[in-house]
Amino acid sequence: MTAGKPLDGKVAFVAGASRGIGASIAAALADAGASVAVAARSEAEGKVPGTIHSVADQINASGGRAIPVPCDVTSQESITAAVDQTVSEFGGIDILIANAGVLWMGPIEKTPLKRWQLCLDVNLTGVFLMTQAVIPHLRARGGGSLIAVTTTGVDMIDRGSNAYWVSKAAVERLYKGLASDLKVDNIAVNCLSPSRVVLTEGWASAGGGQKIPPEAIEPPETMGKAALLLAQQDASGITGTIQRSEILIPRADK
Repeated sequence: MTAGKPLDGKVAFVAGASRGIGASIAAALADAGASVAVAARSEAEGKVPGTIHSVADQINASGGRAIPVPCDVTSQESITAAVDQTVSEFGGIDILIANAGVLWMGPIEKTPLKRWQLCLDVNLTGVFLMTQAVIPHLRARGGGSLIAVTTTGVDMIDRGSNAYWVSKAAVERLYKGLASDLKVDNIAVNCLSPSRVVLTEGWASAGGGQKIPPEAIEPPETMGKAALLLAQQDASGITGTIQRSEILIPRADK
């Protein structure tokens, strides 16, 4: 008898999945058997490569099951429509990957208000709105897993402050508290960040031209492996934690 895959029968909603870390996580969850909603604003190619259609097509071509779902995490109406589309197509939602994000790492005194607000709107309020929208669907399935993608930068207080790190730190506080609130519903709630820098398309576009030494670079597939482990959790397993990918999952060369 052939053993099933770990996420057979599960449905994952991956926000911010048109490229980079989100695309890698979507592919990993699909490879593990989940039906995946590939959600993001990117419906057509723009300045930064990657669309929800190209990612979903690649998953389907590899034998997985995915649909492209347009979603702007700053719009409650857009999120509602995206969640409704996913539930209509797949019958429910078991896993949320809240990965949509924008990067701004300039010093506070040189940060325009619109950049500060955009980081809060996408990186923090977007996670709040997505999480709020999917909780009833996880509860209806008897449990599930909520995962917010954050950053090790929240711990680097010796490197000053910026809008990106502040918004991600707030998400970690939100999810640590939410784990306690949702334990009764059998829902695991965790944060996950890369241990090192993942050179995504977004980083290349907004990283300010910073040169990253090879030893500080982490392949995006590591985040996929780590997210897969957390996606299999419910409240009886790993919950209420802030995980770093290479601590959760050993490096491939070990």
